Amino acid sequence: MNRQRVSSGGPWEDRVGYSRAVRVGRRVYVAGTTAVGPGGELVGPGDPAAQTRQAFAVIERALRTAGAQLSDVVRTRMFVTDISRWEEYARVHGELFRTTRPVATMVEVNRLLQPGMMVEVEVDAEVRPRRASRRAIHRRRGPRARAPS
Repeated sequence: MNRQRVSSGGPWEDRVGYSRAVRVGRRVYVAGTTAVGPGGELVGPGDPAAQTRQAFAVIERALRTAGAQLSDVVRTRMFVTDISRWEEYARVHGELFRTTRPVATMVEVNRLLQPGMMVEVEVDAEVRPRRASRRAIHRRRGPRARAPS
């Protein structure tokens, strides 16, 4: 089975030897993702909702690169440094997954890799086969044959 690796270009990927996401068949696994911006800076210091939103933005890009989307997510795991603020993390999760409703876990941890990081998120997705549009189906089959009169 093919194994597709997705990189976000982060400095830790080569150093530690991991991929942002890996797709095997219809499954996509996204590594623990924090609120790091494109320049390596922490996004939303002190703001659990902003950090959660940024982590999911990075995850969404990785999913798209692997041919998936947020609606394909079947499991989320959120590792947070202050569980007393759970509602702030959960509000963002709810905005993104209100209709999809994947299984979800939130666990408090002592700390994350860099000071100020408040949340790290992992997701697993199962890519659903996409339905082709009627126009695309018609083009593949060619014009419909007419019944003899």
